Amino acid sequence: MFKEILKNLITRKPSIPFPEGFDIPPEEAVKIVSLREKIDTIFGRSLRIRQVDAGSCNACEWECTALTNPIYDIQRFGIDFVASPRHADVLLVTGPVSRQMELALKKTYLATPEPRLVVACGDCTIDGGIYKGSYAVTNGVANVIPVDCYIPGCPPTPIQMVLGLHELLKKLT
Repeated sequence: MFKEILKNLITRKPSIPFPEGFDIPPEEAVKIVSLREKIDTIFGRSLRIRQVDAGSCNACEWECTALTNPIYDIQRFGIDFVASPRHADVLLVTGPVSRQMELALKKTYLATPEPRLVVACGDCTIDGGIYKGSYAVTNGVANVIPVDCYIPGCPPTPIQMVLGLHELLKKLT
């Protein structure tokens, strides 16, 4: 590995290019930077998110995973994903909420301490998306539990998710 690093330094191997679509207007960049201050004001600590897959195609989960990679790094704002709803401030729900997941979602919602904030992430979660009208889905999370914020997109980009969380915190202040 040392040889590879030395070789890259000598040959000046180009680094991985920054992803397209990451350029955001300055006014949105200001919103993202102020996110940390709002979290400190409202929660007095970090914002903990429990992601709930309610029957999605996993595209939204991949974008949620990208939130923690070195490019987006939402942990620098004090936002982190937790394994239990009992430790969460926000439920981030993805998927059209299949009938099989309806009860599990309700139980997860009840297990989350107050204030229970719910974010519907993705078009399927908002209104059922391409599954809308199917007997197997509830046509959106709002038909099962109350929703505080909607993040549209199929799937929404990590930047859209960060801006959606910013809008949620803006409603609380």
